[in-house]
Amino acid sequence: METENNQFFARNSELSIEFSKYVLDHPEMDDLLSEETIVIFLPEFDLQLRDFNLKIAKEIKSEGGKLLYVKVKQMAHKVSSRLIGVEVGGEIGDSLNA
Repeated sequence: METENNQFFARNSELSIEFSKYVLDHPEMDDLLSEETIVIFLPEFDLQLRDFNLKIAKEIKSEGGKLLYVKVKQMAHKVSSRLIGVEVGGEIGDSLNA
């Protein structure tokens, strides 16, 4: 059970990182978010995680927590880096003088 919870945590962490990027690109989201708000992801592409998150949301709501549900239809494939033309040298001058 602990391993499964760790997997759910990792998947939610990935959604959280992507949602943070989304919020940076959509400043109007700031009006919906507060320090008291707990974001609950409802990924349509991962029903097991969605059901797990709904269960957690029910517990939080019963304790009076303020929830914000974020429904996610899908996620694009992971891009490892957006950097282009990277040069790495032993010293700072090595790559700058070339």
